[in-house]
Amino acid sequence: MAINVGGGGGGLGRGRRQLAGPMADINIIPLVDVVLVLLIIFMLTAHVMEFGLEIEVPITDTRKQSSQDLPVVSISKSGDLFIGDKPVKNYRMLGEEVKQRYPDAKAVYVRADKNTTLDPYLKAVAILGKADLQIRVVTQPDEGK
Repeated sequence: MAINVGGGGGGLGRGRRQLAGPMADINIIPLVDVVLVLLIIFMLTAHVMEFGLEIEVPITDTRKQSSQDLPVVSISKSGDLFIGDKPVKNYRMLGEEVKQRYPDAKAVYVRADKNTTLDPYLKAVAILGKADLQIRVVTQPDEGK
């Protein structure tokens, strides 16, 4: 009758104690869970951060003197378009009319009434952009300084 005391090695390591060493494997599941939660939080807050910013742009008194003779597209308060002082009947033909009247023009001044709605201004800018014309906005300098 044989008795094995403390070995646990199947009888080969009689008298020697086998110690369990540290685990070499890393448990990745909690790490992946934390990373996925952080990813979801960043995805949700990125949209809010981009559109939730309120920026107040400072008023400057810098003026760029321009002596170029470029066509002027004017937009009245009611949304009517003019090239110089001649009315434009069709918005879609705005780029072509500018190129007909001013064949060498590469840029256009756009002057809009401050009380006009944004829609006619954006339409004019989009049409002039499609016609490969640079758009320069006409504003008034701040006279308060």
